[in-house]
Amino acid sequence: MPDRRSRHDVRGSGPVLLVLPGGAGHPMGLEGATERLAERFTVVTFDPLGLSAGPLDGPVGEQRVEEWGDGAHALLGSLLPDGESAYVFGSSSGGIVALDLLSRHPRRLRHVIAHEPPSLAVLPDAAEQRAMIAEVAETGRTRGLGAAMSRLQAGLLGHAWEGPPTPVPAVDPDTPMGVFLTRVLEPFTGHSPDLPALKSRAARLTLGAGHDSRGQLPHRTAVLLAELSGGGFAGFPGGHLGVVEHPVEFADRLAGLLTGSEAV
Repeated sequence: MPDRRSRHDVRGSGPVLLVLPGGAGHPMGLEGATERLAERFTVVTFDPLGLSAGPLDGPVGEQRVEEWGDGAHALLGSLLPDGESAYVFGSSSGGIVALDLLSRHPRRLRHVIAHEPPSLAVLPDAAEQRAMIAEVAETGRTRGLGAAMSRLQAGLLGHAWEGPPTPVPAVDPDTPMGVFLTRVLEPFTGHSPDLPALKSRAARLTLGAGHDSRGQLPHRTAVLLAELSGGGFAGFPGGHLGVVEHPVEFADRLAGLLTGSEAV
């Protein structure tokens, strides 16, 4: 069932498109894309921790991919009319949830597009990347979350890290970025996708990655997941945050892929 804090937003009309944001699930920055998509779809944006309503009003523990997937499944069940199915789009950590949803709750899903899900377990250098994520967590504990974010950005880009910039930007642990760094990043990047299940549903799966993020860590995972699952692969405008950076172009590309008017 959805978390007691979870929220969702519905706009537009047409086939249902469930949007699973990245980070800690906060939909900030997605308004431009969802408004464009709402011209063609009933856009349902899932906020699993209810962060769009403001800071957390109580403690929240380490998050689990399966819990967010179950919440998204329950939400679709409450919104979809009998006999209808939904499209799903997930970005970054939301892409990991989208893969879980297709793996475990596929019955009423029409097609799933997962954009740059950082599923590090599938990589040949997974141990090295898990060590990088562990260093991010340790940096957060010893030098603050601003420094941890600097370390993570270097890791995602594949750059060497020589320490945080001066001054280090402050990150509140109860803000969306703080929640992502302390409760989401480690368990989500360490989650192993169910490749046999995804292979069996490959016709309903497309992995996406930004044209500007080639060679970066999330782009690598998207390419490899497409190969391992047999799903399609499609390029998108921008980089890892292309849906925020180029909302209209990104939304049009997404809509074209879902409706079949554009090829992968």
